Amino acid sequence: MKRRQWLQDEEDEDPLSGVANFFDLGVVFALGFMVAILNFIGLAEILSQNDTTLVKDPGTPEMEIIQKKGRTITKFRVSAKKIGGEGTRLGTAYRLKSGEVVYIPEETDAK
Repeated sequence: MKRRQWLQDEEDEDPLSGVANFFDLGVVFALGFMVAILNFIGLAEILSQNDTTLVKDPGTPEMEIIQKKGRTITKFRVSAKKIGGEGTRLGTAYRLKSGEVVYIPEETDAK
């Protein structure tokens, strides 16, 4: 009787049961790869709940500014067009050696 029981246990095993483990491993690997790509591109900041401003290709003619406020995403492109008009001077901007731009507002006389 023990021999019959041993044969039944051997027949109940599924030969494809190991393939399910490889499928699970593939899903986990794919999700990890997707998260790594999002971090590399910088989209994790866009997907977060915080307000974010992202500058792509700074200092080039293809520069784009992507701004996210709440659930609204606005995309600005740099234009080569010159504009003119009347206005008042607000301050001075300086570009540092590191590439950063510093804006210094002008002093206004409070009366």
